[in-house]
Amino acid sequence: MADAHECSTSGLDFSKERNAPRARRKKLLSADYTIKKRQPFDLKKKRDKDVFITNKTNFKAQLKICEKLFNNGAGEVIIHGLGAAVHRACSLALQLKEIHYSGIDFDIKTSTTPIIDDFEPLQDNADYETINRNNSAIHIRVFRKFSIGSLKYQE
Repeated sequence: MADAHECSTSGLDFSKERNAPRARRKKLLSADYTIKKRQPFDLKKKRDKDVFITNKTNFKAQLKICEKLFNNGAGEVIIHGLGAAVHRACSLALQLKEIHYSGIDFDIKTSTTPIIDDFEPLQDNADYETINRNNSAIHIRVFRKFSIGSLKYQE
């Protein structure tokens, strides 16, 4: 059986690898470039039950959209939040649960979403640049615990 000390003599020195110089990114000045941010979610596959949360949209308007979906007979609503909107997406789901008197439940998934930023030069002597970065995302499936049809009075 290999000992922990024997494994460290395999020739790899992680402290050197960690302190190795990395390729430095050029500093891109906003005066020289315009920034175009690509859409992180695939909007072509957007379903009727998907709600994308942003920090710019009014919270009550987002709540009304979710309520309208539930009132039109949708059994579930999927709330997507990205980056700073993760907290807002959680608040929206909790508000829905409070409105429905705990008659709904959640299925929560988190992920890391790659985002691509395009830098388009304002002058002819500069090159086009792209920067890849990651951002946190949350996907909350809000669904009814029981069917509304089963609650109706039956004779």
